[in-house]
Amino acid sequence: MLRKFGVVLTLALLLSACSPKLDWRTVQSPQDRYSALFPGKPEKIQRKLPYQNQEIPQTLEAVKIEDDIYSVSTIHLSKIQATLAPKLLEQLQGNLLNRANVSLESALSVDALYQTANKQRIATKDYFLEFKSTGAVEQSMRVRWITRIAPDNGVWIYQISVLHKAPARVDAKQFFSEEAYANFFDEFRPE
Repeated sequence: MLRKFGVVLTLALLLSACSPKLDWRTVQSPQDRYSALFPGKPEKIQRKLPYQNQEIPQTLEAVKIEDDIYSVSTIHLSKIQATLAPKLLEQLQGNLLNRANVSLESALSVDALYQTANKQRIATKDYFLEFKSTGAVEQSMRVRWITRIAPDNGVWIYQISVLHKAPARVDAKQFFSEEAYANFFDEFRPE
């Protein structure tokens, strides 16, 4: 009887090990000109950002897995709006960096590379942010911004990020260097 229980327990543990919490899938977004490897099926939200008396289209694809939110935010600026890109990017970065009480220059960052759909490797930076505590929950984030010229001479601005919420503070750089997070960043492919 004890042997049968041990066999059943072993089988249950093996089956649970075969059911990972991360269900990696490549998500193609031709309208936003990228592909990404998400750890689950993301939801998509579209909205218009009011910016300098204009409506700027923004798309967000995100999935929540336990304490983490994996997301890709996309903004497309038309050819006539392209001159807005530097200031809009600065504002997007500033909003996050201010919440973490750092600047672009003082934030913990590492040099990184991303690969385009045509396999070109381009330098970028990843930022590791730790936000002020809002009670019992600590928040940290790894974020990357990529700007690309569109075929219509417009501009694409991508924000790739993972937000981690947990009761204890983590070392953001070490935590987000784990494979589950590195895959998400490494497999983002803009056109």
